[in-house]
Amino acid sequence: MNLHVKGILPELENGFSIICAELKITQGSTGFPVQIEQRVGPLEVSCTSEGGIIRYEKQIHFFRAFGLFIERLTENKEFHIFEEPQFQTNGIMIDASRNGVMTVDAIKLFLRKMALMGLDVVMMYTEDTFEMEKYPYFGYMRGRYSEAELRECDQYAADFGIEMIPCIQTLAHLTEALKWNYAGEIRDTEDILLVGEEKTYQFIEEMIKATSRSFRTNRIHIGMDEAHRLGLGTYLQKNGYCDRFSIMNEHLQKVVSLTEKYQLKPMIWSDMYFRLGSKTGNYYDLNADIPTDVIDGIPKDLQLVYWDYYHTDQDFYETFLEKHKVLGSSPVFAGGIWTWNGISPNYGITFTTTNAALAACKNTGVKEVFATMWGDNGAETSPLTGLPGMQLFAEHGYAKEVDRSKLADRFSFCVGGDIDDFLALTEFDETPGVAKDNLKESHPSKFLLWQDLLTGLYDENIRGLSMNDHYAKLADQLTKARQIQHEWEPLFSYYIQLAKVLSVKAEFGLNLKCAYDEKDKSRLEELRNQVEPLHHMVDDLRIKHRELWLSTNKAFGWEVLDIRYGGVLARLNTTSDRLTDYLEGKVQSIEELEAERLYHDAPWIMPKGTLGRNTYHRIATAGAFF
Repeated sequence: MNLHVKGILPELENGFSIICAELKITQGSTGFPVQIEQRVGPLEVSCTSEGGIIRYEKQIHFFRAFGLFIERLTENKEFHIFEEPQFQTNGIMIDASRNGVMTVDAIKLFLRKMALMGLDVVMMYTEDTFEMEKYPYFGYMRGRYSEAELRECDQYAADFGIEMIPCIQTLAHLTEALKWNYAGEIRDTEDILLVGEEKTYQFIEEMIKATSRSFRTNRIHIGMDEAHRLGLGTYLQKNGYCDRFSIMNEHLQKVVSLTEKYQLKPMIWSDMYFRLGSKTGNYYDLNADIPTDVIDGIPKDLQLVYWDYYHTDQDFYETFLEKHKVLGSSPVFAGGIWTWNGISPNYGITFTTTNAALAACKNTGVKEVFATMWGDNGAETSPLTGLPGMQLFAEHGYAKEVDRSKLADRFSFCVGGDIDDFLALTEFDETPGVAKDNLKESHPSKFLLWQDLLTGLYDENIRGLSMNDHYAKLADQLTKARQIQHEWEPLFSYYIQLAKVLSVKAEFGLNLKCAYDEKDKSRLEELRNQVEPLHHMVDDLRIKHRELWLSTNKAFGWEVLDIRYGGVLARLNTTSDRLTDYLEGKVQSIEELEAERLYHDAPWIMPKGTLGRNTYHRIATAGAFF
């Protein structure tokens, strides 16, 4: 497509060149004329046979509007579109602090997609994955970003009018940073800093200095969430028991003073105030009582971030948002695109909670929202699966209600794929036995991949559910989808192979136990002969997963998943050997198959509509893993 664009302001030029290259658009005096005008008001895109007009207010609005113009121009030469931005800022949080650290190129890919979607904030969640010259062990062998890398990303973001905000931790969530000997004098518990220790604040000041140097924003997220054992480790030994509200506010005041020293405006997660005010320690306790003197002690210019990825009731969000306002400022809301804990995305809970939460934000006048994309328990799920959730947040950002067909059209244009093909990935965990939308966070694809054939800890949970058939059908569905998802070949190739593996492995343990109990040696021999082909399938899955990983993440951190796959492969070898020994009469029984299979009910009470979930080490073995 050739355009003759007039009125591009200097601040748009770099980003506009990038987007034109992305969309394969050329510019020339003979191209279709398009006039660009900046003014206060909503996005406005119009076109007739004689030319087009794009009107915008903020830089990011221009890129969304330009995308809307190109999308419609390919379909029709006559259109007129208005969009009213619903939020002051709207964006995502990239988790670079588990074992997956996105490459600079991958971040740039996300920024280009965000520009077309109209998202204008990226939080870079880096617990210890950024350079600190004075602390060489900080982020050691973890894929930490250099200052140059972060500056490159920040400049690229700025070309689109996207604000990149450093997000660090200055109290808890610092297990990986505090595991080294240098941290002995600043460690309260294994993951919490020692409040009141002067060296702690020297350490925090270095964090603030190091990370803020890479970003042009004057905002910084300083964490402070989930410090469940605050004051109960070394602090308790040194000071005796102290009121935990007082410990929290004392520490917060000191850290905020450090941000002020560097002319930064801080924000924190809000949960510790509500947890400490709850008799049960529950963040979402509607009866939590936060004393007035504690509220008065919260720094006045501090932004509180209310994170909630769980509730499906709009009224709950509205109530809790109002509770945040009582603490002294308009909260920032953080929702969730469910890419964490499992090996596949959970779009059901993502869409259900997001629709309720963002409707509540609009009703209560919340101006800033963003979507977290965590990578808990191995970062097994590719960040690319977050794209549908990002599009959902974007569409909420420009309409009071989201139109499903427009969402699909926008995703097709901005991402370059069919949203329904992406949404099919949710069926890895929304299986037989799991309720619609998987609101209880069941993870069958994870536990069926990692569990051992001989011990089958989750076998009883899936009995009678025809899981092999479910995954075989899903493999066929995704194979058809891959034919049109050319840009996302590594993603779909991996998930097709995962479905194929699970179509064999899901019920293998059940069949093995049944044949053994019936002393059906002919059937046992058939199953033994299937182990080697399954071994090849799993190793192929590992290779495809590695290819997908390296397309978005640094190499550091992949070793976590290589070790998990290695465990499956080794146990497959052991399964074959144990069956051979039994079939050849070298042993009279297989101890693992003698054991009764029990329903796996730990560590959560399992309500109806879920098959269970767990972290890797509780799936792979019932023994002590570490």
